Amino acid sequence: MGTSLIDADSILAIDIGSITTRVALFDVVDGRYRFLASGSAPSTAIAPYNDISEGIRMALDRLQTVTGRMLIGADERLIIPSAADGSGVDTVAATLSAGPPIKVVVMGLLEDVSLESAKHLVTTTYARIVDSFSLTDRRKIEERLDVILRIRPDLVLVAGGTEGGASQSVIQLLEPVGLAAHLMPEGQRPELLYAGNQALRDEVKSTFEKLTPLHFAANVRPSLEYEQLEATQYQLARIIRSVRARQLSGVKELDSWAGGGLLPTPTAFGRLVRFLSKVYDSTKGVLGIDIGAAGTSVSAAFDGELVNRVYPQLGLGSGLKELLDVCPLRDITRWLHLDVSDDVVRQYIFNKSLYPASIPATAEDLAIEEAVARQAMAIALRKTSRDFPVKAMRYGPDLLPWFEPIIAMGSVLTHAPNLSQATLMLLDALQPTGVTTLVLDQNHIAPSLGAVAAINPVMVVQVLESNTFLTLGTVISPVGDARPGTPILRVRIAYEGRGETSVEVKQGTLEILQLPLGQSALLHLQPLHRFDIGLGGPGRGGRLRVVGGALGVIIDARGRPIQLSDDPSRRRELHAKWRWMLGC
Repeated sequence: MGTSLIDADSILAIDIGSITTRVALFDVVDGRYRFLASGSAPSTAIAPYNDISEGIRMALDRLQTVTGRMLIGADERLIIPSAADGSGVDTVAATLSAGPPIKVVVMGLLEDVSLESAKHLVTTTYARIVDSFSLTDRRKIEERLDVILRIRPDLVLVAGGTEGGASQSVIQLLEPVGLAAHLMPEGQRPELLYAGNQALRDEVKSTFEKLTPLHFAANVRPSLEYEQLEATQYQLARIIRSVRARQLSGVKELDSWAGGGLLPTPTAFGRLVRFLSKVYDSTKGVLGIDIGAAGTSVSAAFDGELVNRVYPQLGLGSGLKELLDVCPLRDITRWLHLDVSDDVVRQYIFNKSLYPASIPATAEDLAIEEAVARQAMAIALRKTSRDFPVKAMRYGPDLLPWFEPIIAMGSVLTHAPNLSQATLMLLDALQPTGVTTLVLDQNHIAPSLGAVAAINPVMVVQVLESNTFLTLGTVISPVGDARPGTPILRVRIAYEGRGETSVEVKQGTLEILQLPLGQSALLHLQPLHRFDIGLGGPGRGGRLRVVGGALGVIIDARGRPIQLSDDPSRRRELHAKWRWMLGC
């Protein structure tokens, strides 16, 4: 659906999460788009409602109260387009993360080629691979049929055959899908997405179009050397929308408000990150991380090339207990600054899985939740980094490449008792390198901007320029090797009209340089002992103009990767020291 500055001045963004439903209003003020206000309410996507409409209505009521703008008409429906009296909105952009992960069976000819690409595609959204088939699978056709009938997947994703390559093998791979669809009740048949050899589209269509909902997308592996996922991601988004419409009441109506443009939240978030990577420094990437109840998603873009991954098993909601299947408990407890027993930590994780909307009630609960968030983000980032371009991995596979900026969102961050705690969570989990800017999306509008980008890119640019996001601070993270306590960086900061300050930074420390939010200063940086701060190589320093964030300028000299002591008491002492330095 097209739009322009003339015929679509106001935009309502709606995001449906597993725990919270959020709405945000954007409109033109003094000739430029601005974020005006937001409203939120508990999500009603889960039992006993299983209907997203009530949560949307409550969130809209709160937005109406804040803005004084009438959005719901006398008929209890959204006023769209806007009326002459200023009520209503012109355009709706919608994103959705609520609902259980989509169950997917993937099929591909070769394990390490087409099947691997199909798996990569599934990890770009809230989905879970429940089984996979390839030519090397030794199961008989009746066994594969039994698997599909027992699992009852929401989607079967088929990739296989390079362009102009294998054909008959692909058809044989699909045979149990057709048999299963024939045996299933019509309303329970899986969606089928074919993203293989395009020469077979007609044959696949004639065989399956009357058996099950059928979709086609570009070949995810057109050649042995090349993988393309981006075009297929939007086809996958449409399928997820169809599945969610069967699972949740209100999805069809929301999609109609959005002109058929309802997107999964990580898809929209990734679109914004890719857009920013084309705007910012091309020598660095742009990183986005969203930690929510439904999962943790990571979006990284390098000069327009997007890597988008979603991990439902790393969410802070009902799937939280699965974190213990991904990592040992000690990897979580190492981030605790309080003395909490393993049994208490384990009990909190299982209780949170049962009651995902619960909030920490004690200091110990909060410490556990923040430790869990750190580990979930760290694992998600480590898994995603395997697919980063090799040229971006300047410090090898174990350290983060350069990013500018890093955008983070999620209730565990935005609802932290103070911004220092949110910042420390991000520094511990992400461990950025070089010089970057940490940005917090306090209003959870980044996915909405990504959804809007396709219909009104002007609005996205103008809202981003309006400082709607909160800059936590410029972070300088030297990379090198030295004993704790060794001076590794000399910094001189020249304030505008307020003189200069110098500091010598030692290995193992966190330093804060006071610089009020929005004010600029000139940094003179000189690394020692061949430490690298991203200004031209080991030992290379230089001048850098920075703008203050909520915490000023942060120098993280704790080493990369951060080494934590095996002694719990010593670990807690370090955490307490770092928290004190940041003012937690």
